[in-house]
Parts: sequence; C-alpha cells; structure tokens
Amino acid sequence: MRFATPEEMPAGGPFGVDLASDTDLDPVLARLSEIAAIRVAFPSFSDGRGFTIARTLRRAGFAGRLRAAGHVIADQYAMARRSGFDEVEIGDDLAARQPEAEWLARADWRAHDYQRRLGRRPDLESA
Repeated sequence: MRFATPEEMPAGGPFGVDLASDTDLDPVLARLSEIAAIRVAFPSFSDGRGFTIARTLRRAGFAGRLRAAGHVIADQYAMARRSGFDEVEIGDDLAARQPEAEWLARADWRAHDYQRRLGRRPDLESA
C-alpha cells in the first residue's frame, strides 16, 4: 500500500496516510472513511504525541490499520495497544537492541496495565 501525507491524499480511497507527530488531524478526520491504514511517526521514544493521535483517530471512528512507526520501544508496546495501534514498525537497529522476546513478553498488553494491577480499572474495554 502506498502511504501519502495529508497534503498528498489522493482523490479516492482506499489509501494509507503517513502522519507526523505534529500533524493537524482535521483533514484526515474529514476523510477517515476513505483511509485503509495510517502510519504515525514516533521521532523519538520520549515523544508521546503519537499515542494521543491514535486515541483521537479511534475515538473518531477509524477502524483501519493503525501503525506506530519509528522510535517505539518494547516497554511502550502496552501503551501503543491501549491507545489503538494494531502494529509497530521499527528499524533494524532498534530491533537488534530489542529482540523479539522482549516484545512478546509485552504481547498480553492488558496484563501490563498498572491501574488494573492496582485494582482501579477492572474493565479496560470501556476505557
């Protein structure tokens, strides 16, 4: 699938969109029904704006594939899933430092919710 920036979105869907962490979401939200996949850039692991973008897109009704791309670390996988991401795309250098076993250990993302462990959120589905 070809990914375009919000400024380059083709006239008709389905298509994919690349979003920077500082993207104005209004043009994207207006065309959600035409978009099959969205890839959200994480320029650094300390930049959490992508999680907010994912949550905003899901709350607006986006049902397509949502991918976190860039500097996402295994420790952030649970947060990525809770905010609405379906998948994570990382580079070979990061993959070498964070082997598959580290990601698989966090695959049960609901088990890694600190509020649930404290007994504060028994039902994550309503969150």
